[in-house]
Amino acid sequence: MSQAPEASRGPVVTPMRVVIALCLLAPFVAMLWVGSYAKTDPAFIGIPFFYWYQMAWVIISTALTMTAYKLWQRDQRARQGGTR
Repeated sequence: MSQAPEASRGPVVTPMRVVIALCLLAPFVAMLWVGSYAKTDPAFIGIPFFYWYQMAWVIISTALTMTAYKLWQRDQRARQGGTR
């Protein structure tokens, strides 16, 4: 007789995946909430807050995306049973 087909494991919400989603969502929320940074003070080395806040988020977004990617890799290895 043939074996029963394996149940496919569909999308599962885990705490790690929630953290990944928050890492990817945070830069969008920070940039779309314009009222929080639409001002000139405090200035940093003569650069108005509006500009240095956005440039800071470029670096923060890079770090958060890298963190999300590493967490995703760890999650995939855990789902595959650590075969990689």
